[in-house]
Amino acid sequence: MGKLSFKKDARLKRMKRIRKKITGTPDRPRLCVFRSSKHIYAQVVDDTTGKTLVAAGSVEKQVRGMLDEVKGKIAMAELVGKTIGERAMAQGIKKVVFDRSGYQYHGRIKAVSDGARKVGLTF
Repeated sequence: MGKLSFKKDARLKRMKRIRKKITGTPDRPRLCVFRSSKHIYAQVVDDTTGKTLVAAGSVEKQVRGMLDEVKGKIAMAELVGKTIGERAMAQGIKKVVFDRSGYQYHGRIKAVSDGARKVGLTF
């Protein structure tokens, strides 16, 4: 058992513990974030129906077009946060519950939430 599998298992354990307490409702869906080594993804989920309402990621063409003006992963994460916030506001979603998926709330995860807050999403 290597260090990488231990870290991943620990994150998944934290994620399950957090998911017991956080659920997305139609009034206040869940904004969950996934972070890989290169990219970051965010989606707004209604857990009662099990549907993804809005999604954004750093691999999309629309987001990649805006990436030319920003440098670095944290700036990219903030751009993804702004994009998910704009798309959620367009759908009429103003309040969400933030799910950090077991990651520490700093760096890219914090940048996604800050970007979404700048657009007007509250959580």
